[in-house]
Amino acid sequence: MTLFSKIIAGEIPSYKIAENDKFFAFLDIFPMVKGHVLVVPKMEADNFFDLPDEYLTGILSFAKPIAKAIEKAFPCNRCGISVMGLEVPHAHLHLIPINSADDLNFNRPKLTLTNEELKEVQKAIVALL
Repeated sequence: MTLFSKIIAGEIPSYKIAENDKFFAFLDIFPMVKGHVLVVPKMEADNFFDLPDEYLTGILSFAKPIAKAIEKAFPCNRCGISVMGLEVPHAHLHLIPINSADDLNFNRPKLTLTNEELKEVQKAIVALL
């Protein structure tokens, strides 16, 4: 069972943003910027493109309202999307408020936010869904 599957199952606490029968979205606890959300399928697959087609199309439909909420909640040019898949062997995508392409540079230092700050970010996004 992957780290993300444990989060989905509630075995590891998370700052949940949204959930349906196939997908789960939650805050990255080591975000690039405030508003950084991870969207994961409930199905375990290491490689994003090993997901069945219905999941590949479904994940974008699931992520769309979250991305729009992120854009409203945090000052940015747009909500960027990135599929890296190197950190956790469970397919996922990153939704990140960005102003330039460099904002998606994963080699940049990550933020360290308090539980209170993470709860504020969660509340800001969820309120706009």
